[in-house]
Amino acid sequence: MLRNYFKIAWRSLLNNRGYSAINIGGLALALGIGILLLWWVQDELSYDRFHTQGARIYRVNGGFGTGSTMSMSANIVAPVAAYAKRQVPGVEEAVRLAGNYDSSPFKVGSKTLMEDNAAYVDPAVFTLFDFEWAQGSRTRPFPDLQSVVLTEKAALRYFGSTEALGRTLYSVPKKQTFVVSGVLRDFPDNSSIKAEMLFPFDILVKGYQANDYWKTMESDWGNWLAVTFLKVSPQTPLERIEKTLTELHHASNRFDQTTFYKLQPLRDIHLYNANGQPSGLQEIRMMGIVALILLAIGCINYVNLATARAAQRAKEVSVRKVVGAGRRHLIAQFVAESLLIFLVALVLAVGLIKGVEPYYHELTGKARPFSLTDPQVWAVLGGSIAFTLLVAGLYPAFVLSSFEPLKVLRGKGVISGSGGVFRKVLVVTQFAFSTALIVGTIIIGNQLRFVRERNLGYDRENVFAFWMTDEVARHYKAIKAELQREPGVLAVTSATSNLISNGNSTGDTDWDGKPKNSLFIIAPMAVEEDFIRTFRLKLASGAPFTGSRADSTHYILNETAVKQAGIVNPIGKRFKLWQTEGTIIGVVKDFHFASMRQKVAPAIFYYRPDPGYGRVYVKTTGRDASKAIAAAERLWKRYSPDYPFDYKFMDEQYNNLYKAEQRTGQLFNFFAGIAILVSCLGLFGLATFTAQQRTKEIGIRKVLGASVTGIVALLSKDFLKLVAIAIVIASPLAWWVMSRWLTNFAYKIDIEWWVFLLAGVLAVGIALLTVSFQSMKAALMDPVKSLRAE
Repeated sequence: MLRNYFKIAWRSLLNNRGYSAINIGGLALALGIGILLLWWVQDELSYDRFHTQGARIYRVNGGFGTGSTMSMSANIVAPVAAYAKRQVPGVEEAVRLAGNYDSSPFKVGSKTLMEDNAAYVDPAVFTLFDFEWAQGSRTRPFPDLQSVVLTEKAALRYFGSTEALGRTLYSVPKKQTFVVSGVLRDFPDNSSIKAEMLFPFDILVKGYQANDYWKTMESDWGNWLAVTFLKVSPQTPLERIEKTLTELHHASNRFDQTTFYKLQPLRDIHLYNANGQPSGLQEIRMMGIVALILLAIGCINYVNLATARAAQRAKEVSVRKVVGAGRRHLIAQFVAESLLIFLVALVLAVGLIKGVEPYYHELTGKARPFSLTDPQVWAVLGGSIAFTLLVAGLYPAFVLSSFEPLKVLRGKGVISGSGGVFRKVLVVTQFAFSTALIVGTIIIGNQLRFVRERNLGYDRENVFAFWMTDEVARHYKAIKAELQREPGVLAVTSATSNLISNGNSTGDTDWDGKPKNSLFIIAPMAVEEDFIRTFRLKLASGAPFTGSRADSTHYILNETAVKQAGIVNPIGKRFKLWQTEGTIIGVVKDFHFASMRQKVAPAIFYYRPDPGYGRVYVKTTGRDASKAIAAAERLWKRYSPDYPFDYKFMDEQYNNLYKAEQRTGQLFNFFAGIAILVSCLGLFGLATFTAQQRTKEIGIRKVLGASVTGIVALLSKDFLKLVAIAIVIASPLAWWVMSRWLTNFAYKIDIEWWVFLLAGVLAVGIALLTVSFQSMKAALMDPVKSLRAE
């Protein structure tokens, strides 16, 4: 019986090739791209879920500052791990990771390589987390402080196909040799923890420089340098651990009575910021909705076309019923037909996925292949086919099997009333989705354009920058003088931080009138006297640095710092940064030194005439930028030949701040375009069917003098009415969704009314182009042929 169902279904497809092509093509496109997007969503949601103990692992996030300057950080003080494991009930294990920025480059023989992704880690990292080992001991990863663990990728880069275990790496800055004690499998793409080289954390502990406050790193409750993870025993209240750690911090650091700690589940790190606000989760939700919309549009196409063809299949169903077929058998027949269509569409969809996979990897930055041997691929495929079959396969089967034979054979109406209304509802739903996607595409594009073109408060045009090595810093004055003589160079200056993303902050400040027990967080940056002039930062009041000896105790604050500190008439007022008492000589207008997702934070400039480290900024004419870069590289090789010359243009760095948003925009544009295309396929199929059903009517109208324009308008107006209704429904929904997305940005566009008007015009235009092609074809048909049509 089942074989017979599929045989009849196959014959039906062959007998209606045009209908089958539209149905299968639309479903294949919707399934292929929808599945690919769900694959991306599944991959994003799988972050850090491969650790067997992951449900019990938490990252300790630290909150600092008070009032409007309060923020959360994933880096906390180093002693928390040791104290938590020793003194906090419920904590079974504690490990630390810290960035390693002072060992690169490395030499292997005559080869010198930079390493941007290295870290110091506690040995227990390898037993707490399930990272796979290729060589070495998980329980004894670092035999001594001259050991290093590499990933397979790093081992291949440094040693080629030669076995890495036991080989040596020479750190140029540290003038020290490290021996490879282990090789890890490359960190999974869906891991929040990633590094290429891992060194013992005890190197930091042993090399700690004591100061007036803290004698060892394990007692330093003021230096926020380590990411700390805790393994917590089941049923332990997290609030109790957070409270104990906070009290411990306050008891250990009399200078800081405002810091508090929060535990964040390991599996939430990729989805939420340290402060608990959604980060990647919002993008995942958006793309998941787009994937479901794509699948829903494909299902709507199928339902619409299947029910629209009900009149053609009514006699077939009625004859089957007369000769004894039960409704159960008819439902099985039509479900088999739907299943056959879906299976053919699924095969084509998988082929489409493999065809666009290289573009998908380039667009998303992911490397995980879409392989039919991966069980998770089958989970996505199975879920998608079940969703589409349930949504689109059952309804037409019930509709087509419900005809009454007597009415049909007497020539009475087959599917009207509720069936026609339902089909119209589906068309409205379909184009409501498409209109909402058009609105989203326009708004995302406008926001990204706003971010790129917004005045940051300083001039970053044609400026490239590079970090100084010790050798470059020692010869900075000579390098600056030579560069300034180059014809393509307008100015050269330096600072301790990256102006595009100054990640430095401190709470060690004081001024007259500062509230007691408050912690004011400010971003400090040491600069030369010409820094403000070079970047054309505007002063709201006061004067810039002059390069005099007095500038060593002078400060320039931004407007936000003055406002949040509550300093009235700041020029000439006392301000203390760290241990240096000084005077405010200027207030610079607010400028953006971080992403537009954040409001401008308090900032302070202090004067440094002789840079011992930091970042060099070279402003060029633009036209001769290549000559300026060549001159800088030549000087670099003269003074620091062991290090590769690595520079970045500030425009490029600024754009990199918004890679996630740019990816969202590109993904959204691509998938929205596919969804609209699938909608058009369905509308084209319905228009084709409508024109066929009204063939005789069109012939009669033409004989009676109707014009081609009039007939096209007649056939198009019903569809355009439905599209207009869809626009009205979609607009408020799209406004709400995009308003939520824009909350990620502290500085954002307003959603203007013209966006919805433009989206509506585009939706109507797309629908009109789709329908009018078939309408024109029907209107131009010879009336004699029309009147002879069955």
